[in-house]
Amino acid sequence: MFAASAVVVWLSGWRLAGYVDAVTRKTGLSQAFAGMLLLGGITSLPEVAAVSTSAAIGNAPLAVNNLLGTASINIVLLAVADIIYGRKALTAVAAQPAVLMQGVLSMLLATAVAMIATAGDVAIFGVGAGSLAVAIGGIGALWLSAGYQNSHVWEVVGQHEAAEAGTDRQGADDERSLARLILSLALCAVLILIAGFVLASSADAVATKTGLAAGMVGFVLVGLATSLPEISSITAAIRLRRYQMALGDIFGTNIFNMLLIFLADLVYRGEPVLAQSGRFEAIGAILAVFLTGIFIVGLLERRVRTIFRMGYDAFAAMLVFAVGLYNFVAVDRLSRPASAQASSAGSPCHISAVVNSHSTRLALMSALDRCRSFKVMVNQRSESRSASRKQPVSKRPECDVP
Repeated sequence: MFAASAVVVWLSGWRLAGYVDAVTRKTGLSQAFAGMLLLGGITSLPEVAAVSTSAAIGNAPLAVNNLLGTASINIVLLAVADIIYGRKALTAVAAQPAVLMQGVLSMLLATAVAMIATAGDVAIFGVGAGSLAVAIGGIGALWLSAGYQNSHVWEVVGQHEAAEAGTDRQGADDERSLARLILSLALCAVLILIAGFVLASSADAVATKTGLAAGMVGFVLVGLATSLPEISSITAAIRLRRYQMALGDIFGTNIFNMLLIFLADLVYRGEPVLAQSGRFEAIGAILAVFLTGIFIVGLLERRVRTIFRMGYDAFAAMLVFAVGLYNFVAVDRLSRPASAQASSAGSPCHISAVVNSHSTRLALMSALDRCRSFKVMVNQRSESRSASRKQPVSKRPECDVP
């Protein structure tokens, strides 16, 4: 089920770039904004299904780490796209003000999530105050990006390559009506949503059967699978030479991912999901910020030289992501005993596992006191018996029997 749903997500995402490209030509939307709003919004549907399912079944760590894992993996997908492009660094031909704005806004939202995960969250009106603040910030980021797409506060000079597709492809796409394109987009969105639902359910089953911690499964397994529409759509966008659309897809998806933390809070029954977060989630959010910052530097520098068919920024991002995964494995091993105890709910071992450290110390001290009291009592009895044996026994006077 996991593999089949992943294939459906991949194939549906592959068709999205062509549809969105045709919509931009018919509506006049910029590549960066269409990539953020249409590609980013539709390719975030697997996260919607995965987060809703994980939160509904009570697995808050899987819901949060799916979003943070996807955010980091999405940035690494830009390095994969850079390899596909191959000729020059991708950031050298995709630098535009709207793309930079989207990247910076996604960094700000991920930083806010890291701060809330570290400091803790409090509930107001049944949801977390921190997740509500992040949701408001995400809506503001979308609004700011929408107004920034047509502004000309500064211009990119010396563009290395035009980001327009060939005329042969344009003529083929112009034959389709806008209504037909929107219907095709809606069909792809439905397929991605259903496949994402199955994907989240099967990932939770994998976590249960393999004994892996839910945080690590959410960060790597579900995060990678739900990123399949992004890698397929940005690959198609690059083949169409829509480089700004490819970057807008990734940055827009990460903005939507931060918004979905509020959705997890709405579905989850219990304390706020970020209140249950800790070091693992904070490292995940910081890793997403770090990787995005690397590509922002690449967009500003616009260096055309490559190494191993990718730009220096993409190569550095892959190295940082590898180091981040090593740290996650270490944190996952430290959290494995707690996860194993939590999975054995209802057993006598689970009863002792949920006791906090203070009460456990009190119980041990009480047990030791009882043992000492019992030992003292046993010693006293043995001493009294030995003392009674040492006392001389009085003999009866002998008398003759007549």
